[in-house]
Amino acid sequence: MTEKTTKTLVLTGFGGYDKLKVQDLPRKSPGPNEVEVEIKASGINFAEMMCRQGLYDNIPKLPAVLGLEGAGVVNRVGGEVKNLKEGDRVMCVTPFGLWTEFAVLPEDHCFIMPDNMSMEEAAAIPVNYITAYHMLFDLGNLRKNKSVLIHMAAGGVGIAATQLCKTVENVTVYGTASAGKHEIIKKMGVDYPIDYRTKDYVQEIRAISPRGVDIVLDPLSGDDSNKGFDLLKPLGKIIHFGAANMVSGQTRSLFSVAATWWKTRNVNPLGLMRQNKCVAGYHLGHLTQEKELVESAAHDLIDLFKEGKIKPRIDSVWSFDQIGQAMAQMNERKNIGKVIIVPHKSE
Repeated sequence: MTEKTTKTLVLTGFGGYDKLKVQDLPRKSPGPNEVEVEIKASGINFAEMMCRQGLYDNIPKLPAVLGLEGAGVVNRVGGEVKNLKEGDRVMCVTPFGLWTEFAVLPEDHCFIMPDNMSMEEAAAIPVNYITAYHMLFDLGNLRKNKSVLIHMAAGGVGIAATQLCKTVENVTVYGTASAGKHEIIKKMGVDYPIDYRTKDYVQEIRAISPRGVDIVLDPLSGDDSNKGFDLLKPLGKIIHFGAANMVSGQTRSLFSVAATWWKTRNVNPLGLMRQNKCVAGYHLGHLTQEKELVESAAHDLIDLFKEGKIKPRIDSVWSFDQIGQAMAQMNERKNIGKVIIVPHKSE
């Protein structure tokens, strides 16, 4: 690769893993208030997996460079950049474009990393931890003595949410995950792991807490959304932030989309009033331009990392050339923690 190109993962169409191609694209120069970051690590999220299948509601125009989050070193700075300089280690969050070796993005989308934070850890924080932070503390109003149901508790958001729950006094965490992941998520802070493959998590929770839970974090949609709503205590809150039930196999399954849509109950305001429950939605992809909200959460999370209260768990690291295997790791629910991709896999 020459000095003027950047190794990049490009989404060329909708479908299987083969729609993501490694290409050498021209490098761009940073403009005013922009920096060029040499990306050392990037995260994979269900947003990118849904983009590949054509299911995401905010897909950039094809051919597209995905990647909502990453970490690296500032390589060049544009005019009027005030707070960053060449050589700074930064974690980044932006509306796509970070699955590339050299990324140009606004200065205020980058945050200085603590010295003891690895590139992989930094790439694992922006999407998962900001999502969990906003859902629990802003939408969920989490306080001491409350209870939370976290679906996919062994995934990136699940582990982030569990760790953040444990920063609040006496919060009880229920977490769904396959049985082989229970030991690890218990160490992460889940009080009651539930094997969703062999047990009815509603019955399991009701046996422990007959009145249900205070907060449900729902990344699934479909019938699980209905179950989550019914599990809420009075004044409880369910927060929808994904539709993992739609992601089925390599290619888009219209049956999975239709079934998930059909099974999801419509919310009626009058019904909410009678039941004294709250329904909320969260989508970081539509929030990245809300500078104050994102910056405030990012700085709080960096402080929590410095205090040793949060620490991302890295499941695995793959090269750009292994993107199919990396996505399969998540699609087949094999990961425990964050799946990371890097431009060049070290031997």
